[in-house]
Amino acid sequence: MSTSNSSQNETVNLTALLESVLFVASGPVSIGRLAKALETTSAVVKNLLDSLESEYATRGLRLQWSGNDVQLTTAPESSDVIERFLGLELTTRLSQAALEVLAIVAYMQPVTRPQIDQIRGVNSDGSLRTLLSKGLIEEIGRMETPGRPILYGSTPEFLQHFGLNSVVELPELEEVVDEEDEIGD
Repeated sequence: MSTSNSSQNETVNLTALLESVLFVASGPVSIGRLAKALETTSAVVKNLLDSLESEYATRGLRLQWSGNDVQLTTAPESSDVIERFLGLELTTRLSQAALEVLAIVAYMQPVTRPQIDQIRGVNSDGSLRTLLSKGLIEEIGRMETPGRPILYGSTPEFLQHFGLNSVVELPELEEVVDEEDEIGD
């Protein structure tokens, strides 16, 4: 067997092993941890992940990034079928109030409840509880001011639910405002 065939088979085997580890991981995993498990370098793992990401682009799986951590997820366009299969279609809807709070947290994170309440003009406790229980937002710390209010941010589950790799992929606020202006015309 030639050296290039041996190297190619080794890459295929590492890719298969990487895919297996991502499949059984309970959440996002760092590239360093993957490299340690596969007994290779972080650079090799990053190249393999890039290759997998390209392969998955037209399939039912995706790699979802959360900083330098990666997780194997289903493609966002499969969500309706998956929800129907799992019997979740009726339980995954959010109220208008919860969507408002979620948008504020996503765009302004880290943000406190008083800041959210000020923007909305109403109390947001119920919506925050709902979003926390659904795992779409989380407490990410406390503000260093009197009373030390809780800071909220979005979660990897939020990104997965909306088919995003990062909050930087959220639409620009101006785009949303412009679309609403056009609707009103």
